[in-house]
Amino acid sequence: MPENTSEIFLRHFFRLLTSVLCRVDTSEIDKVPARGPWILVTNHVNVLEIPVLYTRLRPRPISGFFAAYRLESVWMRWLLYAFGGIPVRRGEPDRAALRQAVERIRAGAIFAVAPEGTRNPAGKLQVGKAGVVLLAQQGDAPIQPIVHYGDAHWQSHIRRLRRVPFNIAVGRPFRITKQQQRITGQMREKITDEIMLQMASLLPEAYRGHYANREASMKFIQYV
Repeated sequence: MPENTSEIFLRHFFRLLTSVLCRVDTSEIDKVPARGPWILVTNHVNVLEIPVLYTRLRPRPISGFFAAYRLESVWMRWLLYAFGGIPVRRGEPDRAALRQAVERIRAGAIFAVAPEGTRNPAGKLQVGKAGVVLLAQQGDAPIQPIVHYGDAHWQSHIRRLRRVPFNIAVGRPFRITKQQQRITGQMREKITDEIMLQMASLLPEAYRGHYANREASMKFIQYV
């Protein structure tokens, strides 16, 4: 997925802008491989995370979902497509978006997905959605957690002319283990919980939300 002129300009612009606004800890970014097929699962807190993570992960061939309603804005439509995003309809199975994501993964992309499906401005993990399991199964790709914290109150920092602390933690990659029986909806929920617990284990206790005080299980996943 080579960069075009617009994307190169946007990448440099947003990297500079976020470097001014944020104090970004990138010490663990090198744990993410240079290319896919690969799936990154991340928490969803605010609008800063997209330009911060995207610009620090490039030039890796990275893509991800964005809410389809963003297409109503001409500016956002141009920006998100320039970043290689795939629009997805919320609240319903979007097989077309899933198919596009799987195609990119199989072609060697790194695909970022937020299993929570919606932002939590407080920065605490919400219940994960099982769509990430389908993506991993159909894309036949390892999953790696990459989380961030410290940026939940970013607007308050900026108003006070303070740089926003943006801490990034990257976990060990893993695969969903092959099952002898057909994976049911209930099993997908359990696998999703295991994925979310891998993310939670990288966060300070205060940000683990729904997954606080729970130990990570390895019944359905295996480190690679």
